[in-house]
Amino acid sequence: MLFKNSLEGITPEMLEGFFDGWPTPPSPETHFKLLKNSSKIVLALNEDTDQVVGFITAISDGVLSAYIPFLEVLPDYKNRGIGKELVNQMMAELADIYMIDLCCDDNLVPYYEKLGMVKANGMLLRNYEMQSGIE
Repeated sequence: MLFKNSLEGITPEMLEGFFDGWPTPPSPETHFKLLKNSSKIVLALNEDTDQVVGFITAISDGVLSAYIPFLEVLPDYKNRGIGKELVNQMMAELADIYMIDLCCDDNLVPYYEKLGMVKANGMLLRNYEMQSGIE
């Protein structure tokens, strides 16, 4: 598994299969655009298939705060430590940032606690009509 923090050599075709379970998932082209527009990214690449199998993104002011909106590993690659390595590499990328925030479903809280994060309250608003992104 190769981990990289750039889109160099990555195409939308290499991003198939993500957003598992989403009723209206973003297309690979929209996925590529969200990666391109993120402050930081880490990708897990299967070198044998030339396919991205996991990714994590961060949006940051580059001074005090960062937010991690996405961490996903393709279903066939889960439970192999890829997600943990993506988080660890992103935390290294954000080591100089004061606060790193992330929202997750309740069932994922233990996973992130094992990675050193603490549970906190948060507020959010979802516009599900825009779930697939703007094309």
